[in-house]
Amino acid sequence: MMVVQASTPLEILGTYKNLFIYTFFTFSLTLLLSFLGFPSLFLHGLFTYVHPDHTSASAKAAIRRPSSDSSPSVDRFQPLSSSTNSELRKRVPRSRDKVDFDEGNAQIFRIKLDDAHVRSRVYFGDYQRVFVLFFLGACCFALKLYLGGHGGGSKVVGVLENGGVIPVVLGIFAVSRLFVVLMKVSLERSASRRSDKQLSLGFGVLGSFLGILICSSALKSGLDFDLSGIGGSWMVLIAIIMGCLAGFLYMPATKYARAFWLGTDQIRCSLSIISCGWFSRSVLFASHLLSILTALLYINPFGQLLVNERAGVRGSGHEASDERLLGNVGMSKPDFIKFRICCMFAGCVLQMVVLRPCLQMYLNEAVLSWYQRLHASRAPDLDFSRAKVFLHNHYICLTVLQFFAPPALALLFLGLSQIDDHSFGKVDSLCTRSTSCSVAIKQVSGLLAWWVNINWVVFTTATLAFYRCGLLYVS
Repeated sequence: MMVVQASTPLEILGTYKNLFIYTFFTFSLTLLLSFLGFPSLFLHGLFTYVHPDHTSASAKAAIRRPSSDSSPSVDRFQPLSSSTNSELRKRVPRSRDKVDFDEGNAQIFRIKLDDAHVRSRVYFGDYQRVFVLFFLGACCFALKLYLGGHGGGSKVVGVLENGGVIPVVLGIFAVSRLFVVLMKVSLERSASRRSDKQLSLGFGVLGSFLGILICSSALKSGLDFDLSGIGGSWMVLIAIIMGCLAGFLYMPATKYARAFWLGTDQIRCSLSIISCGWFSRSVLFASHLLSILTALLYINPFGQLLVNERAGVRGSGHEASDERLLGNVGMSKPDFIKFRICCMFAGCVLQMVVLRPCLQMYLNEAVLSWYQRLHASRAPDLDFSRAKVFLHNHYICLTVLQFFAPPALALLFLGLSQIDDHSFGKVDSLCTRSTSCSVAIKQVSGLLAWWVNINWVVFTTATLAFYRCGLLYVS
């Protein structure tokens, strides 16, 4: 008769060590983020603006209408008309030109955001949940890399013993939640124009068509992705997801481009309250350029320039004298894969860094609209600027989600693409006949991470080009 020896608590702890580590780390980080209120703390200190209909005499405005006299407070403002300040001072106003204009109602007030202000905005609940979920998923992926590098899961094959399924499940859940929230804010009625929604629909259809071409290996020679192990029905689903991502990323990218345009002072308005500092400008340019570089590294004609196909291979003298540039210079293929992963990670982190400056530029856009209309005539109609200031203040959390979702999605997809080939243990054999679940998730996640990045680069670069050519303008 066979006797089964019961496992001691120490043996159980040693067997399921990784599972306990992931569970304790997840609960601890969740409690820490919730206790500190980190989502609202991330927005603390930003300045939003209020443009009331009527103001009291004791209220102190952030910006006032510039007068025509030579007071020192007007020197930092530049009129938006073609006339200079000296020419305006020489003009003598006539009695018939006098119009009734209440300067007190044209004042705008600046408010510093705190926890109470942020929590009162719409979509704060969605922003708080996806913020916590993203950090849980990203930190679990980082912990998995640390445990994997120290042999934390290399000798076990079970799902529970490995523990690596927890970061994968958290990452997939966070990606799903971000996807749903991004769809929700894209369909918000009063947050965008109808023409923008129509363009988003068109780009979504175009993205689905391109997704089918990419998944069906029709563009295999041009892109460095291998989806040969994915079945036909899964390819259609992936193509639909790619189309939805392309459509949902259009409006956030154009809004980000406007913030970029104002933050770098491309309109040359010389208003210190509109543009950002030199450090934020440098990070904005670095983030955009690095995103462009990352998008090109996955395209074979550009990526092959940095790959030396003969690295580590000893050839004959005739082969060594080959004068072709493509495939003969650069780094080895494994080093190149690590390099472009690092570039994508750095680009996403830089987009996270510039999230606060971009959000401040979005809020300052309403100030620019007020300033332009204040100089449009002697008795300006400020109803449009008043409505724009209100909408920018009301939908601040919606804009945070639009700026936060693209780099968060790219980072989570990048983390899912770095999982082990057997993270699901014996469950891998139940996925498909041709490939395992881990390999399929790894391949698709790498494609979707690049897809988010390339759509963001195309939309922002095209919008900035339209601003440069004068086809679009910020108002």
